[in-house]
Amino acid sequence: MITLRRSNERGSAKFNWLDSRHTFSFGDYYDPKHMGFSDLRVINEDRVNPGAGFPTHSHRDMEIITYVLEGALAHKDSTGTSSVIRVGDVQRMSAGTGISHSEYNPSQTEPVHFLQIWIIPNEMGLKPGYEQRSFNLKKNGGSWVLVAGPDARDGAVKIHQDAELRLASLTPGGRLTYSLQSGRRGWLQVTRGAVTLNSKPLNAGDGAAITDENILDVRANDDAEILLFDLS
Repeated sequence: MITLRRSNERGSAKFNWLDSRHTFSFGDYYDPKHMGFSDLRVINEDRVNPGAGFPTHSHRDMEIITYVLEGALAHKDSTGTSSVIRVGDVQRMSAGTGISHSEYNPSQTEPVHFLQIWIIPNEMGLKPGYEQRSFNLKKNGGSWVLVAGPDARDGAVKIHQDAELRLASLTPGGRLTYSLQSGRRGWLQVTRGAVTLNSKPLNAGDGAAITDENILDVRANDDAEILLFDLS
């Protein structure tokens, strides 16, 4: 079964410096029908104006993944980490027993567009940690690229949960398949362009909850980029 979550049905928060869209309940947006999916708790699509950002705030007991689509995002946290996340970078921050961080757009001229993803860890009270890797989707165009997983194989960032996150870039007419093991669930998020998933059309910002499906067949209608979560 594939249940669509359309872009225009998501929650939103809009300020003079931020335009944020929430796939699941977050902050002041609450919908009991959309509280997450399996261990996937948050997918926020954020656009932050030049020179603006999120002041220092705290998290705990969450795996937080940031993926930049356009521009750059500066990060500082209480572990002493300071970095800039750019297009193609995947950042994983394990909040564990508690971590404070800030995120802001270091550019004075260009906005930053990124996804922030929260996954519930399989163990509470972990030591806070940080990891960042860069992935070349153009070089690996037309194939799945593992970017996050519990065993950190193939250069992926490590997350503390039985979940894997794959990215793929497709040109018009491109096709990818994926096999979900029995009992596994999936979530597909379209970040750019338009695709069909098992004949169901999805556009940028759309998501799809996938249960009781063994084979996923993704076809690109134009230049597209997608994220696929393989979840327990």
